[in-house]
Amino acid sequence: MAYFGTNGVRGRFNELTPELAQRLAQQIGIYLKKSGAKGKSGKIILARDCRLTGEVLSSSVAAGLASVGCDVVDLGVASSPTAEFMIKKLGACGCVMITASHNPPEWNAIKVVDSNGVAVSRERGGEIEKTGIKLAPWDGIGKITRYELAGREHMDVIKSLVDVEGIRKRRPKIVLDCGNGTASVIAPGLFKELGCEIISLNAHLDGRFPGRPSEPSEANVKELLIAVRTMKADAGIAWDADGDRVIFVDEKGGYVIGDRVFALSVLWRLVSCKGDVVTTVATSKAVEDVAAKNGCKVRYTAIGAPALCEEMARKPAAIGGEEVGGVIWPQLSMAKDGLMTGAMLAQALCEKPLSAWLKDIPLYYNVKLKIEADAKGRKEIMSRVLAFAKKSKLDYITLDGVRVNMKDAWVIVRPSGTEDYVRVFAEARSEGDAKKLASEYEKVARG
Repeated sequence: MAYFGTNGVRGRFNELTPELAQRLAQQIGIYLKKSGAKGKSGKIILARDCRLTGEVLSSSVAAGLASVGCDVVDLGVASSPTAEFMIKKLGACGCVMITASHNPPEWNAIKVVDSNGVAVSRERGGEIEKTGIKLAPWDGIGKITRYELAGREHMDVIKSLVDVEGIRKRRPKIVLDCGNGTASVIAPGLFKELGCEIISLNAHLDGRFPGRPSEPSEANVKELLIAVRTMKADAGIAWDADGDRVIFVDEKGGYVIGDRVFALSVLWRLVSCKGDVVTTVATSKAVEDVAAKNGCKVRYTAIGAPALCEEMARKPAAIGGEEVGGVIWPQLSMAKDGLMTGAMLAQALCEKPLSAWLKDIPLYYNVKLKIEADAKGRKEIMSRVLAFAKKSKLDYITLDGVRVNMKDAWVIVRPSGTEDYVRVFAEARSEGDAKKLASEYEKVARG
């Protein structure tokens, strides 16, 4: 049975059990030591979010890694971007994070990142699952140590990359919704030190996520939208459970979807650093428009953090990211870093309001549909869509599903990597055109 998906091993507690976690950790440890960069030790970073199953799974993973001779540096509860930043900082051969990111609290996951900061894909996960387990001798097992400075060191580097003096002078008022996740460990302190006036929501760790569901969708952050408006704040920021995804709220209480958060990030980054932009085939064309206006090009990848990281490692880029609000700032690390993205917003507010910045981002509308289908059905649907694109002589790519590009619109039909669905995403300049495009390709998919 294959366990690795698009980004790690995911499941409920009766599926991702302590026994499975320990065995996978042993295979991961051997794999990371063998594939680690030259000169790297057998040191592996370990971190978790605050889910109720996190501590027991983390303990199992630590035991598994140590049993095959890896030295474990346990950060305890820490954000994913903090943990990934520490790989290079501590000279580790990789990182293992116990977090199901934006998923509900009953879920958990084991995510793996190599010594270069590149997330392990499904394909490399398959290699890990084939790795034979050989226990270290009794006097060669690894050490397990705690490291308490990771959050502090992550904050210091973020502060070095933004205009702290300018932020302190402007003193923007920002509402922070930490979602009871790992952003609670670092975000309030970071934004205070940046000089912001902050109001915190859901800023205590609680693996049940009582304040709101972990995913910072518009429906889930209603309290933040109201708080920004009623407290006359300059902006709002919300993160998911492990701090890699982020969304914004403008000073009028308007929700800024992840696509536009990434487009803003591209705009801010390209001001000071020209270069390619790496993103997935499901990302808004607004990103391509912003890049083109700055004389830069976009390189597209398959969906998922591993594909983004692999492409950025293959060829340098100024910035990378995806449509859910995950942004990679390569001057910091190869992680999607929602804390760094938030700090860049604080800096941008010194120049003009968020709503004014959004006017610089072309407006597109998107529609998302899904078609229920088993493995055989998904294969048949994709064959129909590809045949239609070929017969119609459309401008299409097959990097991850079938994406058809038009002048001011695009549509992608893509099989889910984790569920029995085929997803249809369409984007256009008007909501009506997006709906029409999605409906047209849904019909093609259904046959």
